[in-house]
Amino acid sequence: MTAGRDAALISALIDAMPEPVLVIAGSLRLSAANTPARALFPYLRLDAPLASSLRAVDLHDAVARVLAGGPAEDISWLARAPVERLYQARVAAFDSGEARHVAVTLHDATESRRLEQMRVDFVANASHELRTPLASLLGFIETLIGPARDDSAAREKFLGIMLHQARRMARLVDDLLSLSRIEQTLHVQPRAAVDLAAVVEQVRDALSPLAKDNRIELVVEARKILVRGDRDELLRVAENLIENAIKYSAPEPGQADRKVWISIESHDGVGILSVRDEGPGIAPENIPRLTERFYRVDVGQSRAKGGTGLGLALVKHILARHRGRLSIQSLPGEGATFSAHAPLFE
Repeated sequence: MTAGRDAALISALIDAMPEPVLVIAGSLRLSAANTPARALFPYLRLDAPLASSLRAVDLHDAVARVLAGGPAEDISWLARAPVERLYQARVAAFDSGEARHVAVTLHDATESRRLEQMRVDFVANASHELRTPLASLLGFIETLIGPARDDSAAREKFLGIMLHQARRMARLVDDLLSLSRIEQTLHVQPRAAVDLAAVVEQVRDALSPLAKDNRIELVVEARKILVRGDRDELLRVAENLIENAIKYSAPEPGQADRKVWISIESHDGVGILSVRDEGPGIAPENIPRLTERFYRVDVGQSRAKGGTGLGLALVKHILARHRGRLSIQSLPGEGATFSAHAPLFE
């Protein structure tokens, strides 16, 4: 077989493979790359030294060892530019005619690494969030059984705190279960017709006492707009957004009462529920992280107001199931606007 036919056969073989594959000749020059590999690394240069296309010292060393007669190797390396990504590679030799080549099968493990880190962080955060109120409950129970057994004043005080902590754990468990249920059905888009105006009216009525206690006036500007969705889940979205606006924009003593505006509109086939407050606003660097599980701008304030750190994560996942999205606009000192987008029912 001629060298030209040899190279053509190698190219045809790796082009039939779904994984990104590189072929390196004995001179450490890149002799072939299939379409997935070019998509992964658009700057690959055929017939050029491998080092000129990929800045990965561990990969270069593994290729050199295998070309020199070493066994196949599995390696990984972290590329830090233009963005950080983790790659895994299987480096194995094969002979073609009288020439020795190395095939490098590549895998972009960035997403699986990110998901694994999210899982680890989630377990750690959930354990921490449950451990704190649980430790508080155990401490008060031990005190009531022991030193405060006959102290009626202490018993009344401690039972009130225990009730607060138990409710906090119940909210957390409820949010965790809701998040799990939504994730399990994320691929199934709800298809019922839901009137966003009716959803907002129901949530406004339910949260009016909370708004009054926090000196917030709820201003609703809504007209009937039907979106495709699940009514209970969209109620949860509206409730979370409006409740957050009430709690986190409440005026301090001595400040004037504030308003929260709730509006519904449609645009380009999408129904939009917007909640705008007059709160302190959010710094730009915090906005992209607000929908992360357990992320809080102010941990102490969130816990004091009964937050679980999962509310906006729930909103994000519910809207993703509806094939919609959440947008956030805010500047420090200028309040914030949270907008839930969902496809219209047509």
